[in-house]
Amino acid sequence: MRVALFGYQTWGHRTLQALIESEHEVALVVTHPASDHAYEKIWSDSVAELAAANGIPVLLRTRPDDLLDELRAADLDLIVANNWRTWLPPEIFTLPRLGTLNVHDSLLPAYAGFSPLIWALINGEPEVGVTAHMMDDELDAGDIVLQRSVAVGPRDTTTDLFHKTVDLIGPIVAESLDLLASGNAVLTKQDRSKASFFHKRSLEDSRIDWTWPAEDIERLVRAQSDPYPNAYTFHKGQRVRITAASVSEGRYGGTPGRIFIREGKGIVIVAGTDARRGDKRGLLIERVRTDDGIEHDATAFFPAMGGYLKSHQ
Repeated sequence: MRVALFGYQTWGHRTLQALIESEHEVALVVTHPASDHAYEKIWSDSVAELAAANGIPVLLRTRPDDLLDELRAADLDLIVANNWRTWLPPEIFTLPRLGTLNVHDSLLPAYAGFSPLIWALINGEPEVGVTAHMMDDELDAGDIVLQRSVAVGPRDTTTDLFHKTVDLIGPIVAESLDLLASGNAVLTKQDRSKASFFHKRSLEDSRIDWTWPAEDIERLVRAQSDPYPNAYTFHKGQRVRITAASVSEGRYGGTPGRIFIREGKGIVIVAGTDARRGDKRGLLIERVRTDDGIEHDATAFFPAMGGYLKSHQ
């Protein structure tokens, strides 16, 4: 088959590598220019550089404008997309003989859209994965070709889940192409009653809300692990990033955000809308990082109890 890639960052890079290693011909690569967006500087292996190193024509586009002539000239059997950041119109995704295969790092129909691993970890999902599906008019909603899952461990971070799922891309792409090329693909319609759709993450989404239960805040901290922008709060007007935390052993009552008590090697912060009842666990902060990049043990950073951590300065 003659194949084109629409892809970006490490997800697109892994997809292109799988295409290069397959028996199929990569006729064209379309990718985005490098970005200064906080989330687009992470896992930023260059699709353009890999294509150029293998003698594959590359087009840089923010949006897929003015591409129809190049795509028609490429005489494509299939487009493969992974982490293409803008909408592909029907005149593009229906152009190849077999259509367009999209690779998405969630277990569709859940977690369509952006940053699915982060949202899934925040929400306490027991597993995450990768889905290869045929593109249609609705984002991430087309019929599924293949899907693979991995378990979420009790202390996994989004960084851990990235490494687990990115290793699924190559095998899924290779197997999907073989199934489509041979005509043996069995397509499964998505159950749209189970669909969910999430927006792109921004720095605002890393702000800690102390009315959340401690269990949810602890997952937010793991979800915003390095190299992602860390979960943060404010202490005496200073932004403080939480880099390691767990749920307290004891149950503590009071006002959400209160710097309450030392427990083990950390400091307990009261959390939850109904924390006043005293039957909920707090967030045990273990390490913090200040805006100068210095990391501190929480027991040293909060030497005295009392005062509050706040969502805003």
